[in-house]
Amino acid sequence: MSIDELQEQVEKLKDEMDVLEEVCDTLDLCKEDDGCDKCENYKKIEKLNLKIGELEEKIESLMGEDDEDEEEE
Repeated sequence: MSIDELQEQVEKLKDEMDVLEEVCDTLDLCKEDDGCDKCENYKKIEKLNLKIGELEEKIESLMGEDDEDEEEE
């Protein structure tokens, strides 16, 4: 996958996460002290956050490879 494709995927996941966060802000459950622990949306947000982190690491890795290739030339 190219860097552009990975960045596009990260943006889509961030948009999806924003929508879920907006929903969380309106739920009564989320106003409770331990509400996030019980909230399915919050669990989805955590998973998306992990996936975004993984994709960003891949992007950084690919960008590092590109820099090394340019230095060799």
